[in-house]
Amino acid sequence: MYLILMEKKSIANKVHCLVLAYPAQGHVNPMHDFSKLLQQQGAKVTLVTTLFFSKKLQNVPTSISLQTISDGFDNGGSDEAGGFKAYVERFWQVGPKSLAELLEKLHRSGDPVHCLIYDALFPWSLDVAKRFQIAGASFLTQNMSVNTIYDHVQHGKLQVPITQNHISLPFLPKLQHHDMPSFFFPTDDSYPTLLHVLVGQFSNIHKADWILCNSFYHMEKQVIDSTKKIWSNLRTIGPCITSMLLKKPLGDDEDEGGATQFNNEECMKWLNGKPKQSVVYVSFGSMAELKEEQIKEIAYGLKDSESYFVWTMRASAENKLPKDFEKRSEKGLVVGWCSQVKVLGHEAIGCFVTHCGWNSTLEGLCLGVPMVAVPCWSEQFSNAKLVEDVWKIGIRAKADEKQIVRREVLKHCILEIMNTERGKEVKSNVMEFKALAEHAVSEEGTSHKNTLEFLNSLAAPAQKQH
Repeated sequence: MYLILMEKKSIANKVHCLVLAYPAQGHVNPMHDFSKLLQQQGAKVTLVTTLFFSKKLQNVPTSISLQTISDGFDNGGSDEAGGFKAYVERFWQVGPKSLAELLEKLHRSGDPVHCLIYDALFPWSLDVAKRFQIAGASFLTQNMSVNTIYDHVQHGKLQVPITQNHISLPFLPKLQHHDMPSFFFPTDDSYPTLLHVLVGQFSNIHKADWILCNSFYHMEKQVIDSTKKIWSNLRTIGPCITSMLLKKPLGDDEDEGGATQFNNEECMKWLNGKPKQSVVYVSFGSMAELKEEQIKEIAYGLKDSESYFVWTMRASAENKLPKDFEKRSEKGLVVGWCSQVKVLGHEAIGCFVTHCGWNSTLEGLCLGVPMVAVPCWSEQFSNAKLVEDVWKIGIRAKADEKQIVRREVLKHCILEIMNTERGKEVKSNVMEFKALAEHAVSEEGTSHKNTLEFLNSLAAPAQKQH
C-alpha cells in the first residue's frame, strides 16, 4: 500500500497546475479549496489572481505558490475602473498578455506548467493555454443547472430578454421570470456586460481539455448525464469545501474559512451560550447591496420571529439598520464578516437565511442547515428555486412587487423552518444531501475519483517533459 501511495505521489509530483481565479471571494474560495485538494494528491499548484485582489488573500497554505497577473487596474481593481464594463474591457485586453508572461517566467525558471485550470469567466485563458501547448481545464463555479441556462443563451436556444412567462429547459423544473438570473432583465448599465461575461463562459468551452464543475453528481444527476452527452470531458469535483466535509485540514493551514480570514471570536463566544438549533444565521454574501428598505424589513422580521439570530453584514450596511434595532442583545448579534463555515457548523445554528449564492448554498447543505432563501441578484434566483422545489432543502421567502421580502414573510419562513412539520422534512432532506456530499468527496466518491482521473490524465504528458 505504501509503495502504491508513493508511486501516486511521485507521478503527481511531476504535474504543475496553474489555477487562475476570478478576483472575487465567491470564485477564489472554491478554486483555492480545489488547489489544496490537488496539492494533497501530490501535484504542484500555483494559485493565480489579480495583483490588487491578491492583497486580500491571507490564508493560502505555504505549500501553494501564489502568483499574480494584471487586470489593468493594479491599484484598485474594478473600483479603480469606475464601472464593470470598463473593467472587463481592459482586463480582457491586458489579462491574456499578463498570463502569457507569467507562464513564460515559470518556464524559464525551470518550473513549467502542465495544465491551466482557469475560471470559466476567462474563456480567453484557453487560447493562452493552447498557445503554450498545455492542457486547459475550464472551472465552472456555478452548479450545472445554472450553467445549462447560460449555455442555452450562448447557443441561441433561449432568447434574452425573455418574453415568455414559463421557461422549459431539459431536466430543470418549470421556470418563471423570478427564477431566472437577474441579468436576463437589464436594470442598469452593468447588466448587459455581466450577462455577456456569464454567457461567454460557454463560447469556447467545447474546446477545453477538461470541464470541471463545483457540484456533485448525486445532486444534479439528470442535468449532468445529459450534458456529458455533449461534453464528454465534464467532471463534477465538488463541493469545493472538502476539508470541512472530511473534518480534516488540507495542506498546512489551520483555519478552514476560505482564502480570506475573518475574526470569529465574538461570534463563537455568543453562540456557545445558546441552545442547540435555536439560532438563525443571516448572511447575504460579499457582493449583494441590499436596499435600506429591505434591511429594515429583515431587521424587524428577525425581531418578530423571537428566535436568536446572528447577522453578518459589512460595516457599510450597518448604517441602514433601523435606529431602534439593537446590534447586541440577548436575542441577537450583528457582526462584521466571520467564517461562515465555522458559524454554520456550530450546533446552536438551526436555520440559515441566505441569498443563495452557490458557495453559501453548498456550505449550508454540507453542514446540514435548512435554509430560508432570500435571493438578491445574479443566479441566486435560480438557486433559490432549486433549493425549494428540486432539492427541498429550504423555503423561499417571496418578494412583493417592489422586490422586497417583507417582515411578516420572513418571520413566517423562519417559524416554519424552526417549529413545524415542514421544517422537520426540510431538515431531513438537508441531512440526506449532507451525507451524499460527504460521500462524493470520500475516497469511494464520484468527485474524488473524478479529481484523480483528471490528475492522472496530466501525469503522462508531464512525465515525458521530465
